[in-house]
Amino acid sequence: MKKILLIILSIFISENTFADQPKDWQLGFQNPASDGMRDIVNFHNNLLLPIIIAISVFVLFLMLYACVRFRASANPNPSKRTHNVTVEILWTLIPCLILIVMAVPSFKILYKQDTIPKADLTIKAVGYQWYWGYEYPDENIIFDSYMIEEKDLRSDQPRLLSVDNEVVVPVNKVVKVLITANDVLHAWALPAFGVKRDAVPGRINETWFKAEKEGTYYGQCSELCGIKHAFMPITVKVVSDEDYQEWLSEARVKFAKEEIENGKLKIASK
Repeated sequence: MKKILLIILSIFISENTFADQPKDWQLGFQNPASDGMRDIVNFHNNLLLPIIIAISVFVLFLMLYACVRFRASANPNPSKRTHNVTVEILWTLIPCLILIVMAVPSFKILYKQDTIPKADLTIKAVGYQWYWGYEYPDENIIFDSYMIEEKDLRSDQPRLLSVDNEVVVPVNKVVKVLITANDVLHAWALPAFGVKRDAVPGRINETWFKAEKEGTYYGQCSELCGIKHAFMPITVKVVSDEDYQEWLSEARVKFAKEEIENGKLKIASK
């Protein structure tokens, strides 16, 4: 009984500590934490989903009608009709109109995602096999982010999503993310922010987000990149301006020390 209570308590604490993360048997999107993700959710729930349901119901009705109306027992002398011009015009024009209705708001969202406003903070994310490296070019901070093994997890850390070094950003600030890869194709994706960009060796892609509430957000590499593709998560911690400045002060010392201890030579200002 005590063990069950501890499990329930840990779940309750986790749901209130972390802003959002994947849940068991989840069917829909994660809760939006940015304006961009809210646009995507509204587009899906208010436009795409009703259209998809209507089309599915209509096609099901046609299939059932055809099975009943044109069954062999009811049509001993089958029709020899080969086509119907009116029907063919309708089933060409109507899908075109539906696609136009979906395309217009879709293009608006894509254009908004690709138009990066003036950034308050720039971060560079580099995909490796199989972990992420991060740079804060304006702060001369550089570090690697590895997934925490299951045996080392704390009770409040989700499996396959927690990392040793989190990306930390201030709340309500425009964060520009430069994304590339060192070896093969990867993809930097954060569902709660509506962000997903390919990490391509030799090329830098850009994206951005503006987190609206504090918390810890999780994502994963979303491009098949090898045997450990499922083991390179992304963790972004959104904090207040005061906490962010405090983290910056600590990070400048912590990661400089780690670079020296590991015998690495990395220049964050590249």
